[in-house]
Amino acid sequence: MEKARQYPTLMRMSPAHRLALAALFAALAAAGGCEKAAPTADGIAVPSGREVRLIEVVTNAPGPAGATARFRFLAPGLALSDAEEVTDDLQALCNSYAISRVDGMVPQPQQIIISLAGAEVPFGQAAPDVVQFFESFRPDSGSCIWEPF
Repeated sequence: MEKARQYPTLMRMSPAHRLALAALFAALAAAGGCEKAAPTADGIAVPSGREVRLIEVVTNAPGPAGATARFRFLAPGLALSDAEEVTDDLQALCNSYAISRVDGMVPQPQQIIISLAGAEVPFGQAAPDVVQFFESFRPDSGSCIWEPF
């Protein structure tokens, strides 16, 4: 009887309603769990041959196109003079790494942003002393279509 006083609404729910509520909480927890992916120490191959590794995947910050998946990569020693060859690296990171990982994300990303930084920078913080490159892509039938910001 003591539990009924502490949780009157929950105790009056039918078992089916409690099960539905539990399923809802499980779905919300799973959706929230994809906000950030664990970084990987493994290198990821890119056309330039530079050393690249994943810092994080951020899905809890919408972009201008709605649901957005941001794949943030580290490339130590990145310089402004690398801008031309980085374009191919960003496209390759989207096509060979990111696009296969957005399937099943909830909500489904309408935009993929790939960033490559010379040093780790916390998401959303400015770091004028760190070289960073960003590109935006639209996922389309298993491919990344470049789109200007």
